[in-house]
Amino acid sequence: MRYEIRIDGRLSETLADAFPELDHVVVSDQTLLFGPIVDEAHLYGLLARCQSLGLHVLEMRQLPE
Repeated sequence: MRYEIRIDGRLSETLADAFPELDHVVVSDQTLLFGPIVDEAHLYGLLARCQSLGLHVLEMRQLPE
């Protein structure tokens, strides 16, 4: 499954490097992280990583295959 996670603000390269399994792109004042998510545990791990880094998740959605 592929997911997109929309983060409030522009992630620095250092913060983006905390998500090596995902690609990222900056759109306006938001950062989109996107890529394959292996399973539910991986997804919850990514969300926990966002929380521990103090990132504000605006939206998360599954992308069509």
